[in-house]
Amino acid sequence: MTVESDDDLTALKKIGGIVRDCMHEMAEHLRPGITTVELDEIGGRFLATQGARSAPNLAYDFPGHTCISVNDEAAHGIPGERALQDGDLVNIDVSAELNGYWADTGGSFPVGPAKPEIARLCAFTKSARRKAVYAARAGRPINVIGRAVEREASRGGYSVIPELAGHGVGRGIHEPPTVNNVYVAGDRKRLHEGLVITIEPFLTRGIARVYEAEDGWTLKTMDGALSAQYEHTLVITKGHPIVVT
Repeated sequence: MTVESDDDLTALKKIGGIVRDCMHEMAEHLRPGITTVELDEIGGRFLATQGARSAPNLAYDFPGHTCISVNDEAAHGIPGERALQDGDLVNIDVSAELNGYWADTGGSFPVGPAKPEIARLCAFTKSARRKAVYAARAGRPINVIGRAVEREASRGGYSVIPELAGHGVGRGIHEPPTVNNVYVAGDRKRLHEGLVITIEPFLTRGIARVYEAEDGWTLKTMDGALSAQYEHTLVITKGHPIVVT
């Protein structure tokens, strides 16, 4: 989507705020013993109170309101009866639609006090997102995003999961362009003013490859390594992007 009016931007900020607040509402309920389906129900109720509809459920008939991925589950985890434990790393990914506008956000959160290795992984993943957001400006190659993510990951001694990428968003949950988290030399697309995208690096200490679990949804790291992800929906401008989540 390309923002074409103040009304577009206002609507994106509205749904962006909803998914952001939903994610934080869910994160506040993280505790040992809560199941991922109980956590998902909290998110579903929050979206309903705002009049928003779950994007993965609406677009893909996903079996949950949100995606909840634990430890070596990098993305698309299905909410279920798994009870969270102290020391788990939980990714909460919330995307939703309101009045024809869509937004997407996500974050990784420790259950209980964060182990040093989890705190460091989360800090570098969040920093990779921040640096990629600052690099994304109208007129620049889209590759500046992947380059920024890779450089920050490398600085921390982490790897980027290449199969998982950001994307266009706004009038649907997944739109062009693909926003790679690694530098792709042949990608000559350029960012333009008003373009709505997500930036969402996935970092891991492991070999940085994923496979699809038997449930047909969950993507897990091949070596069982922890994975972290942080995601914003943003609007490209000539200066700093407008982050709507």
